[in-house]
Amino acid sequence: MPGSHINDHQVRLYMKMRQTVSPRSAAACAAFSTATAYRLEQDAQLPSQKKAPRGRRRPDPLADIFDSEVVPLLESAPGIRAVAVFEMQRRHPELPDGVRRTMERRIRSWRALQGPDRDVIFRQVHEPGRMGLSDFTDMADLGVRIAGVELDHRLYHFRLACSGFEHAHVILGGESYVALAEGLQNALWALGGAPREHRSDSLSAAFRNLDASARDDLTHRYDALCRHYRMEPSRNNRGVAHENGAIESAHGHLKAAVRDALLMRGSVDFGELAEYRRFIDEIVARKNARSAKRIDAERAVLQSLPGMRTSDYEEVLVMVTSSGGFTLRKVFYTVPSRLIGHRLRVRLYDDRLELFLGGTPLFTLPRGRADRKGKHDHVVDYRHVIHALRRKPMALLNLVYRDQLFPREAYRRMFDRLIERLADRMACRTMVELLSLAHERACEAELAGVLESLLATPQGMPDMAALRARFAPDPAALPEVIVELVPLSAYEALLAPRAEEMA
Repeated sequence: MPGSHINDHQVRLYMKMRQTVSPRSAAACAAFSTATAYRLEQDAQLPSQKKAPRGRRRPDPLADIFDSEVVPLLESAPGIRAVAVFEMQRRHPELPDGVRRTMERRIRSWRALQGPDRDVIFRQVHEPGRMGLSDFTDMADLGVRIAGVELDHRLYHFRLACSGFEHAHVILGGESYVALAEGLQNALWALGGAPREHRSDSLSAAFRNLDASARDDLTHRYDALCRHYRMEPSRNNRGVAHENGAIESAHGHLKAAVRDALLMRGSVDFGELAEYRRFIDEIVARKNARSAKRIDAERAVLQSLPGMRTSDYEEVLVMVTSSGGFTLRKVFYTVPSRLIGHRLRVRLYDDRLELFLGGTPLFTLPRGRADRKGKHDHVVDYRHVIHALRRKPMALLNLVYRDQLFPREAYRRMFDRLIERLADRMACRTMVELLSLAHERACEAELAGVLESLLATPQGMPDMAALRARFAPDPAALPEVIVELVPLSAYEALLAPRAEEMA
C-alpha cells in the first residue's frame, strides 16, 4: 500500500503496536506496507502535518475591492445584506457575474472572524402553570373566502409555554384590545384555568392612531383584565420577536397546519364565517390532542377562574341622526327610523355591535370597517329604510349607500337593468316595490331566485302584479274567519254520564 495513502489514524495505530511488536507486524496491524513502516521509523510525523496548505489556483476577483470597499461598508452598516453589497458590481463592470457566491462566502467568513457580536438566544425552562402567551398572526395569504368574498383576517393565538396548549380565534379587524380580550378569555375558559403570567407583544398595533388619553385608558383596561384573572401582565420589547419565541414559532406551525387542512379539504370556500371558525377549532383541537397528557398535567396547577368573564368590548354612545342611522369609526349603520333622535349605547366587539337604549337591549348589527385608505363603509339593512323609500323612491337613484342597500346581488343587477330600460323614476319605483315585497312577504331569497331567472333572459323584466300574486297571500286581503261558540249546555251533557258513575 503506498505510503501517501495512509492517514493519521493508521500512523497512531502503528506507533501504538510498535511498542510491543516488530515494524513488520505493526505495519500489518495498521494495514500498510513494510516499506512505509520503515519510512515511519525515520520520520514519525503525522500525514496531516506534512500536507502543505492549498493555495489559490486562479486569481482572486475581489482582491482589489474587498478590503478597500467591502470591509468599510460592512463596518459602517453591520446589518447590510450580502446581496446589497453585490450591487457595487455596477461600479465595477469588470467583475464577472459568477462572483456573487464568492462575495457572499467572503462576507460570511469576515463576519465570523472580525464582525460584531451577535445577539444570543437563551433557551428557557418553562415552569408548569407559569406563563401563557398571546399574539396575532395574519392569515390573508391563505386566500380563504366566505360566500365567495375573500376574507381579510387574522388569528388571535394563545399558547401555554410549558405544555403547548393552544387556542385560536378568528379576528376580522386589526389587532385591538377588544380582539385580545375576547380571544384571551375564550382561551382561558376553554382551558379551565389561568396561568400566573400573561405575556404579549408591545401591543403597538392596538395603540396605533390613539391619542395619549386613549392609550392610557387602553393600558388600564388591559391591566384590569389581567387582574380579573390574577395574571401578572408582561410584554416583550418592541421589535424583539424572539422574546415571544414560545408562540412566534408556533405561529408558523399553526399556519402550516391550516394550509395543509385547506389542501386536504380541496377548497378555500366556506358558506359562512361560523363554518370557517369551526374548521379552525377542529385543527387546534387535533393539535391539543397530541399533547393531552402534558396539558392535563399543567391544567392541574393553573389558577382557578373567577366566577364570570369580564368585559371584552368597548362601550360607545352614539346619536341616531335624521339619516336613519349613526356613524361609528368611519362606518355608517342604519337602525329603525323610530330611534331617530335617541342616544344609543353601543357595545363594540370585534365582529358585531350590540345596541342598547338605556338598559334595554335592542338588537345586534354586524361590524363594518373602513377601507384601509380611509374610505367610509356602510352597514345597511333595507328593512330599516324601506318604508321611507316607498314615500321617496327617487332617493334611491343617487343614494350614498345604494350598493349596500341591496340584500343580494340579484337585486343590484336587476336595478342596473331597470335603469338601462326604463325612465329613472319608473326604475326607482319598481326597485323599491321589489324590496318592499321582499320585506313584507318575507320572501327575500325566493324573490332573488326569480330575479336571477329573469336576468338570465335578455328581455326579462319583473311583473309586479304577477310577483304579488305569486307570493300571496296579501295581508290586507286575508279572509274573515268566523268562530261559532258552543253553548254551555253541551258541556253539561258531557259531564252527566261521569256524575252518574261516581254516584
